[in-house]
Amino acid sequence: MLFILNGSKQIIRKLGFLLLLHPFGMLLKTLLTPLPGLLLLEAPIQRDPRGSFTKVFHAEAFKAAGLRTDFKESYYSTSATGVLRGMHFQLPPHAHAKLVYVTAGRVLDVALDLRRGPSYGKYFSTELTTEQGQMLYMPEGFAHGFYVAEGPATMVYLVTSEYAPASDAGVRWDSFGFTWPAATPGMSVRDAALPVLQDFGSAFIL
Repeated sequence: MLFILNGSKQIIRKLGFLLLLHPFGMLLKTLLTPLPGLLLLEAPIQRDPRGSFTKVFHAEAFKAAGLRTDFKESYYSTSATGVLRGMHFQLPPHAHAKLVYVTAGRVLDVALDLRRGPSYGKYFSTELTTEQGQMLYMPEGFAHGFYVAEGPATMVYLVTSEYAPASDAGVRWDSFGFTWPAATPGMSVRDAALPVLQDFGSAFIL
């Protein structure tokens, strides 16, 4: 059974996803994850002999799904095969929600819940590729990182706060129980020296 919802918000928990069709034509598939507020988004990819076209953001569609639309910055990174970036976030008062997707390559994307509550320290991982057209939406209180399975990979980020160096933070990639594809990935000196999760005193609350 398929539900198309026009201008209303309804989570179809039995199916595990929400479909929203809006007057301007964005069909947004919202997939639930085990972590509250962390969502996989999927928009149709229009393909023809020239290539493809995908709309990744539509304010009304995001609002109807209960997602934030007040993005303040957008940027992207390029990374070679075997590179790991993470696990990054910004502390309050400059914390942000984040939307990520790839435009090239294949990555294993990981979100770590830092909000004090039942889901603290739990993580979710998914593969992001251009073929799937999926995006990961993270509310405030998540650390984010990824491993490049096939590069070069281009990761695009939209965030709801501007970069604030004093609030820029992270936890070490190997300190929260996730099994990465490589034991010695390529990474920055900064990422390798991040504090372990056990030493992080979280200011985030679920």
